[in-house]
Amino acid sequence: MATIEQDVDQLTEQRFRRMSYVGGGALPPVDMTGLPPGPRWPVLVQSAGLLRFRHWFHPYLHRRYGDVFTVRLVPGGRPLVFFTRPEHAKEIFAGDPEVFHAGKANAILGPIMGEHSLLLQDSGEHKRARKLLMPAFNGHALRGYESLVTDLARAEVGRWRPGSEIRALDRMNALTLEVILRVVFGVTDEARLAELRPRVNATVDISPAVLLGWGYPRLQRFGPWKRTVANQHELDRLIYAEIRERREAPDLEQRTDVLSRLILARDGEVGSDALDDTELRDQLVTLLLAGHETTATALAWSLFELGRHPDLLARSREAARTGDDAWLDAVLKESMRLHPVIPMVVRTLMEPATVGGWSLPAGTTVGPSIIISHGREDNHPDPEVFRPERFLGHNPPTNTWIPFGGGVRRCIGAGFSLMEGVAVLREVLTAYAVTAVGEDRPRVRNITSVPRRGARIRLSE
Repeated sequence: MATIEQDVDQLTEQRFRRMSYVGGGALPPVDMTGLPPGPRWPVLVQSAGLLRFRHWFHPYLHRRYGDVFTVRLVPGGRPLVFFTRPEHAKEIFAGDPEVFHAGKANAILGPIMGEHSLLLQDSGEHKRARKLLMPAFNGHALRGYESLVTDLARAEVGRWRPGSEIRALDRMNALTLEVILRVVFGVTDEARLAELRPRVNATVDISPAVLLGWGYPRLQRFGPWKRTVANQHELDRLIYAEIRERREAPDLEQRTDVLSRLILARDGEVGSDALDDTELRDQLVTLLLAGHETTATALAWSLFELGRHPDLLARSREAARTGDDAWLDAVLKESMRLHPVIPMVVRTLMEPATVGGWSLPAGTTVGPSIIISHGREDNHPDPEVFRPERFLGHNPPTNTWIPFGGGVRRCIGAGFSLMEGVAVLREVLTAYAVTAVGEDRPRVRNITSVPRRGARIRLSE
């Protein structure tokens, strides 16, 4: 009889085989004639430019080819057509979800997230999963999470020392990981937390080369790809063990963490159609990858920018002291605008469609460039200036600020991320003033962009 560990290993191996985005014939061949202009470089060079050098690549293509341009990517030179105007983003976000599939466009994440991930599902499956997850992220639930987030932030800040210099990214990553493990996963056992932390960090801290390699099973026997697969086996064992134990918890119905809510979630009045263990695992890993480093990076850039602007720092510290959460929310949103963590939002066309006046064939991937949308002068005057007032009392025009995507697929954790960010800024700025140390710029880590030097700041009381 197979052991539980063997069963989990089998599930992990099956996921890596089944979710390979290379081959499989899931999408039809694409007629390349008539597509918007783009570079004629080798496909591998274009793929590397998009993954590794995105903060140079997007603006270069925009200057060279205009508001709409095509990039060809591995495998097979499949086209990705970028759109950069808000009216284009509106068309894509409002597109028929039966035609504009997000799951296939995010297939590179499949081996880690799994086929049940909210980011990878489409049509009826996506609608069902979103319905089951939504109650765990509504306003009432967020208010329940806030006090625990605040306690974790206060404990983190309590370990800092005046006069010290820290890498804000490192400390914010540690804090948001703790939030994910305790508030989302609901883990309280210190031994389990100690096992999970390094496995989660190894999942997040990977290079674009490893991302590309997930699609090639032969590579998984070598070097960083082999280590990635081994780490996934260990992380899956821990997550499945937590799920099994949680199902048997006598206080399950009284618990308020996200995992416990998802175990109890039902689709329909008859109380059927619950999430099984594999579905729960996939959604937990999705929430982990989508909500851990993204929020940490936004917070790190927020503190770094405040450390460069004494007037904004003074106003923010006053807001933290007086409970002016609207201003702290504006600081966080402006950080997300000026320093996009994710470069684009993508959909794959399952049928021919017209976007931005271009007739595009089935199989084409389309999407707005977040990097260009957030940096356009006509969307955000003086786009290189850190100016939280843009978000005070109002938001910029629709579809010009899109860190969470849009339409029916807008990030389900957007409210959680903003709540968490405001709570953390409140605790940090109540305790300390910050001064930016040196300069910083983005670098690519997995699918996200983070401060290259870690957003170094010096603390003072």
